[in-house]
Amino acid sequence: MAAVDEPQIPPALSRVVLGYLDHLTVERALARNTLLSYRRDLTRYVASLAAAGVTGLPEVTPAHVGEYLATLREGEPGHPPLSAASAARAVSAVRGLHRFAVRDGLCEVDPAREVKPPGTPRRLPKALPVADVDQLLAAAGDDSPRGLRDRALLELLYGTGARISEAVGACVDDLDLEAGVATLHGKGGRTRLVPVGGYARRALEAYLVRGRPVLAAAGRGNPTVFLNARGTPLSRQSAWAILRRAADRAGISGDISPHTLRHSYATHLLDGGADVRVVQELLGHASVTTTQIYTLVTVDRLREVYVSAHPRALA
Repeated sequence: MAAVDEPQIPPALSRVVLGYLDHLTVERALARNTLLSYRRDLTRYVASLAAAGVTGLPEVTPAHVGEYLATLREGEPGHPPLSAASAARAVSAVRGLHRFAVRDGLCEVDPAREVKPPGTPRRLPKALPVADVDQLLAAAGDDSPRGLRDRALLELLYGTGARISEAVGACVDDLDLEAGVATLHGKGGRTRLVPVGGYARRALEAYLVRGRPVLAAAGRGNPTVFLNARGTPLSRQSAWAILRRAADRAGISGDISPHTLRHSYATHLLDGGADVRVVQELLGHASVTTTQIYTLVTVDRLREVYVSAHPRALA
């Protein structure tokens, strides 16, 4: 990794940045694009320190860090304002640099410890209308082994709100279709039991009886529910492609992903009167705050209905 090559930057600052980037490369194995972004962020940071007369990290104060953060959002000559997401990444790089310097004994105090990254705007999840979901699932697949698999996969995603990793990682023993439940293995090693609705249950039964045995015959007895043509576990990328093909056949345009079905699941439950804490449990969210973002979608929908239907909604 080449050293930061800004001529006005004191050698001590260049060396610590180079050392930190090497640490990220070797010990953290960050992706190349992430490393390039960190290098740009830190080059700009140490250049701002040099402009303020700082020659080494031990001289940096919280005020220096705070002033730098302000320039990220407000902009300066040669540097337009950054978005909240880009500024958050830049602050993360700066905080990591100072933690690295303290850990390696280059500084005694971390001046960036109390600096918090700017909050990124909360994006409302995209949910499909129920009619679009119906069209999508109707176009999911035919009666071939792969078609039965594709339909069962999409019915499971929408019928349980499973993450794509939970769906493709599910094993046959995780399904109890007689009881109408499935065990999903979520983030952080957490598992949860979720109900499987009638449509998803019938699609899974058809696939397990008529489709999966054909696909499994090409493999070596893999326990995963969803298999590819080689009898090995279906990948997340393949699951994404299955959804995309179904959307194309259904004539649904726009940005649609497996997570769109999860968003739709949550939104439609809340629209139907489900309690937000029940939806939290069904989605496997550690905090109800994460689930509450879906209530914003339903409030917008209620507002639309109110404005269009109430005689005194508009002045």
